[in-house]
Amino acid sequence: MIRVGVNGYGTIGKRVADAVAAQPDMELVGVTKTSPDYGAEAALRHGYDLYAAIDDRAAAFEDAGLGVAGTLRDLLDAVDVIVDCAPAGIGERNRATYEAHDTPAIYQGGEDAAIADDSFNARASGEIGDVDSLRVVSCNTTGLSRLLAPLDEAYGVEKARVTLVRRGGDPSETDRGPINDVVPDPKTVPSHHGPDVNTILPDVDVDTAALKAPVTGMHTHSVNVTLERKPTTAEVRELLRAETRLFLIPEGAGIDGAGALKDYAADVGRPRSDLWENCVWEESISVEGRDLYLFQNVHQEADVVPENVDAIRELVTDTSRAESLARTNEALGVGLGSLLSDDGTARDQVAADD
Repeated sequence: MIRVGVNGYGTIGKRVADAVAAQPDMELVGVTKTSPDYGAEAALRHGYDLYAAIDDRAAAFEDAGLGVAGTLRDLLDAVDVIVDCAPAGIGERNRATYEAHDTPAIYQGGEDAAIADDSFNARASGEIGDVDSLRVVSCNTTGLSRLLAPLDEAYGVEKARVTLVRRGGDPSETDRGPINDVVPDPKTVPSHHGPDVNTILPDVDVDTAALKAPVTGMHTHSVNVTLERKPTTAEVRELLRAETRLFLIPEGAGIDGAGALKDYAADVGRPRSDLWENCVWEESISVEGRDLYLFQNVHQEADVVPENVDAIRELVTDTSRAESLARTNEALGVGLGSLLSDDGTARDQVAADD
């Protein structure tokens, strides 16, 4: 049993905690919070042991009636691996503490790639050696890596060009709004997202440009890939349909944007309306010559969650990548498929090897 701690119980941390708790080969030892707010209460209501992220704030939790099991240092002494889900930039400050406790660590994509021994995506990363830390790449990089890896394997990628329309903030990030604008972010082209994809797929030539829009739901990617070999549109659709962490939205589903996608996720029983998969509009997949075009949405709060689970196994076990993917997918129910797909049946769930 892998003993796991989650440092930071916010947008990503609470989802990673739930995902870890769902794994039969993992034990969630506890989670941390910096203050006794509604998130701390939620952790306790979930039955998770709560730890104070900052030593001198432990008393504040007790004063608020939220008992803590200790501090971050105590949590580090009790786990095999820590998943850092602190806000961007804080992971760098936490690294020295993890290293002092000799605790393997997983960081999020908001940190610079240099923070960890390697960057990680479960579908697209190459072989990872004996390392002490990994960085799960950002939501956008995760989505692009999942898409570009099978395309490169099947047809070769000569050049990928992606325009990202990014959400302005998460639903709870009231400090980012109100917003009434669409702005280039960053204004420089290409944006930083392409180089981040190259931490996973170093040989793929990819340029990205990004804008920020006044929405909270998801990111939208407009993708154009020039392939080295010419497939048919039907072949690309079938290739992508076979990827368990890609969901091809059927034309007849009536799903026209992020709002409907989130509503669909809620209706099929997803916690917090989460979409762990890339959501690709099947009708948008079109091949003209060697140029492939499509639209996809990625749920910025959720798509990295199964990747964190796989990163845990990658870092502290000898479980194969394929086996880890299957275990994670099975435990969480990753592999969304619609009854309205062309063959009229939902995709079978991928089973783990016992």
